[in-house]
Amino acid sequence: MDRLPPLRLLSIFETVNRVGGVKQAARVLNVSPPAVSQALRQLEAHVGVPLLNRSVRPAGLTAAGEILLKAVSENLERLAQALEDIEVLSQTGQSVTVACTIGFATYWLMPRLEAFYLDHPDIAVHVQATQQEVPTLGAGADIAMRYGDGRWSDGEVHLLFNERVEPVCAPDLKRRLDGQEQGLAAAFLIHVDVSDRRWVSWPNYLSRTQQKTAGSAKGLRFSNYVQATQAAVSGHGVMLGWRSITGDLVDKGSLVPVGLAPLVPADCYYAVRAPRGRTTEAADTVVSWLTGAVKV
Repeated sequence: MDRLPPLRLLSIFETVNRVGGVKQAARVLNVSPPAVSQALRQLEAHVGVPLLNRSVRPAGLTAAGEILLKAVSENLERLAQALEDIEVLSQTGQSVTVACTIGFATYWLMPRLEAFYLDHPDIAVHVQATQQEVPTLGAGADIAMRYGDGRWSDGEVHLLFNERVEPVCAPDLKRRLDGQEQGLAAAFLIHVDVSDRRWVSWPNYLSRTQQKTAGSAKGLRFSNYVQATQAAVSGHGVMLGWRSITGDLVDKGSLVPVGLAPLVPADCYYAVRAPRGRTTEAADTVVSWLTGAVKV
């Protein structure tokens, strides 16, 4: 997929599963059942695989549907809470817009904003999620969270943390793999297809850590780390866990290292603040808090 599906389609998909069917969702959304069914088929066409098993009545979710529903439900809840927080905080008049990738926003930045608001209730942080591997400091963006070598000239660069890449999977999958003679070689690998070569791929990881084999050549492929991470948490395979994406999930035990050597890339994560003529003291406060919140 070149981009995420329209939010409207994801919302309809979530509603259908939450209320128990197409007819019920049509009543809730105040549209016709055919319109709901058409939206579901549009979503399936965008994703590229069936999300509903229509061979049974009532229709159930496929494995792909379960993965997507979990991601959609969790992130709609986060979005609703974020909008409520922003509505309250924006009344203070101080706001800062942070541009970052969807994966970084979902798994690193958003979970830390609650603590930030406790320390700074007078500042509203708006998250501008982007598909770009290196978010830009475009119009309206005060801070860009970037992975790279730090050599950017469009803003003031602050080191956030060193990255760390380590294969991880769900605890139940790890136990199953430990009990098999083939071990990790029997596992599906979860791949993320990105254009930026600075992001470590499975072949790159195996070569740089001098691993001969790891997992089945047949695996799952995704276009972003949110989908890949949900697949890993659901026990569908082993993914390359990045500190910025899966670090908190490992700390909580939702994912566990599989036992292969970690890789520390030369590139790191940085907070890049727009030139001072474009930003306020609130942006400095956000950068300072985020760098101070990083675990060593």
